[in-house]
Amino acid sequence: MKGLSKTILGFTAAIVGFGATAAWGASAASIDGRWDAQLTVNGALIPFRLDISGDGATLKGTLYNGDDKEFTTKASFQNGTLVLNQEHYLTKIVATLKDGQLQGKIQMRGDQGPEGSAFEAKRHVDAPAAASDAPSIAGNWIVPFESNKGEKAWRFIVKQSGPDVTAAILRVDGDTGALTGTFHDGKWVLSHFDGSRPYLVEVTPARDGSLAMVQKGGGPRTGNLTAYREDVAQAKSLPAPSDYTTHTTMKDPNEVFAYSFPDVNGKVLSNNDPKFKGKVVLAIVTGTWCPNCHDEAQYLVQLYKKYRDQGLEIVALDFEEPEQQDDLARVHAFMKQYGVEYTYLIAGAPAEMWEKVPQAVNLNTWPATLFVGRDGRVKHIHAGFAAPASGEFNTQLKQEFTSTIEKLLAEKSGSLVSANVATVAH
Repeated sequence: MKGLSKTILGFTAAIVGFGATAAWGASAASIDGRWDAQLTVNGALIPFRLDISGDGATLKGTLYNGDDKEFTTKASFQNGTLVLNQEHYLTKIVATLKDGQLQGKIQMRGDQGPEGSAFEAKRHVDAPAAASDAPSIAGNWIVPFESNKGEKAWRFIVKQSGPDVTAAILRVDGDTGALTGTFHDGKWVLSHFDGSRPYLVEVTPARDGSLAMVQKGGGPRTGNLTAYREDVAQAKSLPAPSDYTTHTTMKDPNEVFAYSFPDVNGKVLSNNDPKFKGKVVLAIVTGTWCPNCHDEAQYLVQLYKKYRDQGLEIVALDFEEPEQQDDLARVHAFMKQYGVEYTYLIAGAPAEMWEKVPQAVNLNTWPATLFVGRDGRVKHIHAGFAAPASGEFNTQLKQEFTSTIEKLLAEKSGSLVSANVATVAH
């Protein structure tokens, strides 16, 4: 009996040990790797790439914006449930691992209900070789579209490698993020989700050389568009996209650009503060709810590191929804995620932007960048932000920003306007 008891105890211990090992495996190795994910928005299935790596405190998720990456700020995997947080977007993925697949919900800013959008993911499997007969659509296209911002056209920017395409639609605000996809059954299905701006567009070449574009998902971005080659658009006398450098102007270019708002710690700073007085200042009308503002912030971080010792300051005039202003949780997460060291002033709610920045004309893009000279006057304004997904337009923007900054830094202070100029009340 004693021998039998020992045998039973040993067998039981072996089972327990095996169970513990299996449980550990389920909480670590089984979640690691690349996943083919999708979310459902307005009935449209929007595919995206999700990578999961690490374990415990090092666990993180990676979402892709073309070649650029967006990372989670917090992540956990316990008892078969995965939670991925992007606090700088107010995006959360909660999913259960079952039979090797992830199923759950994505909660995002702007969701119609508390449940969020359906999410599922499967282990990545390399797709069969795509069709080799994909027509060439690489290059820049004009998309006629009248927006409530006064635009008459957008741009469709396409980079192609065989059947594979990376593209973006560029508006006066900025772009859609990188749209990626492959040619199949006579069309491309291009999609984007990096934690924000879920979007899908089907692109079909037409017989006349144009592109038929069907937008799906992405909240208000639905409906049909048509894209024309630039030379065809000119021949048809189609309107051109807005000029990002003239879209927004100043009522009085000779008036000092004035502002006075509390920073993220509650300290009120104005344009007359020694931090800004006599400096070249980039004043950014922005909000952490705005995806294009996320794109710009990552570039501004680079500019600030490069030029701040030469006399450049950057100040964000930040407009957040009323419910975000109590604890500024998203603002703090945003600044931490991107390593923002320049000043954030909390200017108000988005609807108050025109009241709080009254000196600008046709100020209706998020973001808008005002280049302020050492004399306190606005010398240049750039509407929106063309991110890396916009290809050559991002390159042009960087050249414009750096040349303007260097020109203003080279100018002497001259006779600075009196510090007694009236400032906007916070």
